[in-house]
This record gives sequence, C-alpha cells and structure tokens, in this order.
Amino acid sequence: MDREYYIELAKVRLERAKELLEDSKDLLAKESYKSANNRAFYAMEKSIKALMATKEVEVTTHNGGLKQFNYLFIHKGDGSFTVEDYQRIAKAEQIRNVSDYDDFYIASREETKQQVDNAKYIVDKVEKYLENEQ
Repeated sequence: MDREYYIELAKVRLERAKELLEDSKDLLAKESYKSANNRAFYAMEKSIKALMATKEVEVTTHNGGLKQFNYLFIHKGDGSFTVEDYQRIAKAEQIRNVSDYDDFYIASREETKQQVDNAKYIVDKVEKYLENEQ
C-alpha cells in the first residue's frame, strides 16, 4: 500500500474518533456513564490508530496500540505528545474495562465527565497533529 492510502486511512479513523466522541457526550448527557466511558476510550483508541496510520503501522490490540503510541510518538516523537497523554489514554482503558466488565462498578458523573473531556483533548490534539503533517 502506498503513502496516499495511509493518509486517507488516518483521515477516516479520525472522523470515526470524532463520531465516538460525540456519542460519549450524548451518553454522558443521558447519564449513561458506563457507556459514555466506553465510547470515550474508543474515541481515543481510534485517534491513536489514526496516528499509527501516519507511520504505516497497524496494531491489532488496544495494548499494542498504546505501546506503539508510547514508543513512536512519545519516546521517539517530536514532542507533540507527552507522557501525560499516554497516561490519559491508559487510565481511560482501565475505566473502560471496569465499566464494561465489572458488574458492580459504579461509574460517577464526575469520573465520566473527566473521561469525555480527556477524549476531546486527545481527539483534538491528534487532529491538530494530522493537519500539521499534511
């Protein structure tokens, strides 16, 4: 596959990340906190996959995506992304896991709002990065 394919793939993935972010906002407003946590994480995850496309890297697991993001965009990166960005996404994955799989987990409005805000921050930051890459 050529470079144009990966550029388009990054755009498609970012658009999907934006859709997921909007879903998380809607779910937060409806007080469906566990589902909002899920959508917020996936907005971040899809953003990370958009970044991976710029490096022509495919990942198949959440953990693999997070590791590649850490390696390619933080440790070897140009300073556009930080350890704090990595931590936001890692925390969102933890909260998504308990929201999806722990029957007794109670998601709070405050925690969920923070997840949605973090997702917006990551999606916006990735969008700005991709605009500067083109």
